[in-house]
Amino acid sequence: MSNKSTENYDKTLYASFTGYIVQAVVNNFLPLLFLTLQSSYGIPLDKITLLVTINFLVQLLVDILSAKIIDRVGYKPSIIFAHICSAAGLVALTVLPQNMPDAFLGILISVIIYAIGGGIIEVLISPIVEACPTKNKEKAMSLLHSFYCWGHVGVVLISTLFFKLFGIENWRILALIWALIPLANAVFFSRVPIATPVESGEKGMSFKELFANRFFWIMLILMICAGASEQSVSQWASTFAEKGLGVTKAVGDLAGPMAFAVLMGLSRAFYGKYGDRINLDKFMALSGVLCVASYLCISLINSPVVNLIACAVCGLSVGIMWPGSFSKASAGMPRGGTAMFAMLALGGDLGCTAGPTLVGFVSSKAGDDLKKGILAAIVFPVVLIIGLFASRNRKTIKRLDK
Repeated sequence: MSNKSTENYDKTLYASFTGYIVQAVVNNFLPLLFLTLQSSYGIPLDKITLLVTINFLVQLLVDILSAKIIDRVGYKPSIIFAHICSAAGLVALTVLPQNMPDAFLGILISVIIYAIGGGIIEVLISPIVEACPTKNKEKAMSLLHSFYCWGHVGVVLISTLFFKLFGIENWRILALIWALIPLANAVFFSRVPIATPVESGEKGMSFKELFANRFFWIMLILMICAGASEQSVSQWASTFAEKGLGVTKAVGDLAGPMAFAVLMGLSRAFYGKYGDRINLDKFMALSGVLCVASYLCISLINSPVVNLIACAVCGLSVGIMWPGSFSKASAGMPRGGTAMFAMLALGGDLGCTAGPTLVGFVSSKAGDDLKKGILAAIVFPVVLIIGLFASRNRKTIKRLDK
């Protein structure tokens, strides 16, 4: 492949990295406005929190439906459409609520629009990067997923600074500024080459082939456990920060979830830089052990400061789990195609809901004791470690991608 062609695919990587920043924006900007929206439009808190569920359900639906549709439409039109939806949803958020009889309905429509974009981005970005002619796929995948972390950090920091300088009542201006990122990246994607993960002339695996493949089921379990291991703790990090440091919620959010996101991003960036020197299976297994240790420190040690540190360390430990599972699946099933990536994204999203749900359920049964809830969720990193060893046992794997 010529240097010029390789350079062109470098631009594809840059567009993909920006795509995950876009996903971080659409997933994390609106929650910063929940109390503002509640007071401005008189929307009950239970309806406000329903927006998170709707966002998740729409992305799940996109995961399920996208495989066949994307293969028919093509990768480039689909990823451009996803960015346009993301921008349109953010713009609609500034227009619809105050111009509709029911403000909540306006917000809900906006969320659905950008959730469609976020769902397609989640399904497509990983296979687009996997198909780029890079020397080390695992490094590129880990670096890619680190940009979601940096996007999350950027959304919180920049939004907090904007609200401090210009007032939170001007949030619509910031929403329009954030909308410029997906618009610009849609143009960027229209000008870069996009390959598909399946070789030209070959056909990707069907759902029937995937579901008959034991290795796929192991990878799906890894994705579920990766999402659950991450979200089981990150959702409660702010609570531990407030208790550990005795600070306000605003500072607690920065010390808890921000520390979690920063260390998770550093873990992915580290593997993105040095991954060619590191065995992925060993790195994931050690990360799983560290994750178990952080869960134990959070749930069993009666020290809020130690709990806070353990929350941050948990972010470090879960960093490689999601991108590493994608990379292992791609290497083990090179014919997996769009269907495989869509189902893995679905598994990850299910895990992101299963983890916090288990923590909340057990905590509620234990008298609102979050420590007991997180102790119960330790099952996820434990199963992930077991799945890693199972994925290396060739006798238990029936590969259908010959």
